[in-house]
Amino acid sequence: MHVAINAQIVSPVGGYRQAGVSGYAEQMARRLPALAPADRWTIYAAPGITPERLALQPNTRLHVSRLPTTKPIARIWWEQLVAPVALWRTRPDLLLCPLNVVPLWAPCPTVVTIHDLAFLRYPEYFPPAKQRYLAAFTRLSAHRARHIITVTEATKRDVVQLLGVPATKITAIINGLPDDLPLPSQAEIAAFRRRVQLPERFLLFVGTLEPRKNIGALLQAYHQVRAEVDMPLVVVGGKGWMYAPIFALHAALGLGDRVLFPGFVAPADLALWYSAATAFVYPSLYEGLGLPPIEAMHYGTPVVTSNVSSLPEVVGDAALTVDPNDVAALAAALVRVTQDAPLREELQRRGRAHAAQFRWHRTAERTLALLRSLA
Repeated sequence: MHVAINAQIVSPVGGYRQAGVSGYAEQMARRLPALAPADRWTIYAAPGITPERLALQPNTRLHVSRLPTTKPIARIWWEQLVAPVALWRTRPDLLLCPLNVVPLWAPCPTVVTIHDLAFLRYPEYFPPAKQRYLAAFTRLSAHRARHIITVTEATKRDVVQLLGVPATKITAIINGLPDDLPLPSQAEIAAFRRRVQLPERFLLFVGTLEPRKNIGALLQAYHQVRAEVDMPLVVVGGKGWMYAPIFALHAALGLGDRVLFPGFVAPADLALWYSAATAFVYPSLYEGLGLPPIEAMHYGTPVVTSNVSSLPEVVGDAALTVDPNDVAALAAALVRVTQDAPLREELQRRGRAHAAQFRWHRTAERTLALLRSLA
């Protein structure tokens, strides 16, 4: 079997684009060739991606684009105009596209991973040009691809409902966590607190700053109960799009240094942020998967999250879930999780056990089995 992977979305530099779907594409490019040494693999990547970055296997060839495909316009140009020619030359049996879109004139069968359909559920939360592109090309790709992977059953239902694709053409394969995520020691956590000047207790949010993450509701809820909660809120994440209202609301509510915005945090440092937090809050309006709550659970941090889209499926009974549109309910959950020590201990116990189910090697194994069945 010869499989090509479109890994143009993998970012060679730090920033919010290195998270989420970029991480998924990188995991596929690293793990699938290692799992199948007898097969051939071709990886198409952006400038700046090296063999060392992807832990390249002997059975794998890396093709680095001459176009600046870290920029969305260049990546679209590559996918639709350059990729068909490149695929005709390399002649793979399948092309795996890890982010919603396939080359519409691909000379080989394609498999596409659809992470979410937020741009159809909440079109007003996207820049108009981006929303129109995603809506049109994801729909075309879903019907053109031989098979679709979704990252949860919730997203699979969305693809059936919103794109009109038969369920038999879709396989849900949930994402995972790295197999060897280290747990920081108490000494490491204490040193980290001193280094970044964090208090002993704080609430944590991790995610790209964009409307769907519902950070405005989190700020409003925190403002209502900040005296009872009596600890700062730390909002970790790079600036995505349409984020100006978040900072305007922060100023209007007079939250000052009670809410901290440290910006993008490198994945290697997230373990310390999660481990140091009293609780993790993730009131997203819509997620195709929503991995941060699982990451928080792995580090033993109690989780408060939304009861919509894929999040109930992902967190099970190991988190407090609330209506993300109900600011009062979210505020009450913040008080509960910060004031009720036995509840936090129970959520820690359940969370660690629940997070153990999510591992990248399982995701890669299921994906490889699907690719073999299609090839």
